[in-house]
Amino acid sequence: MSTFTHAGTSRLNGSVKVRFANDALRVKVLEKNGHTEVDLMQLPEPMTKEDAVAYLQKIEFWKANDGTVDTEVQAAVEDAQDRRAPKAPKAPKAAKPVKAKSAKPTMEGIKAKVEAKKAAPKSTVSKAEIMAQLKDVEDAPF
Repeated sequence: MSTFTHAGTSRLNGSVKVRFANDALRVKVLEKNGHTEVDLMQLPEPMTKEDAVAYLQKIEFWKANDGTVDTEVQAAVEDAQDRRAPKAPKAPKAAKPVKAKSAKPTMEGIKAKVEAKKAAPKSTVSKAEIMAQLKDVEDAPF
């Protein structure tokens, strides 16, 4: 799991989000990419994102030295905490019902099918009737 030495917030496109870094120079990169109000602080020790967010909450990162509260920063830290909170394990999937297998074909069944096909008439018209119909057909002119 990755650890970070710096954590804080920045504003990009109007929304405030928690940011993590391993170097204080990350501030310059964020500003270059359009972030404003970048406020990163060095953490007391390298921490995971979850631990860093918990630390920001513990020290009430959103409070200024004069006691004023930045509600947007507070909401961003709380949102990060909610997203990084351990999730409950997913319920196991329900087992699929077992399909009933069809019975294996037996030799008797195969023989019965063959006999049924032999017994069925192939045509209902006799050969003599077909020949009589052909005599009545005109030849096409060429």
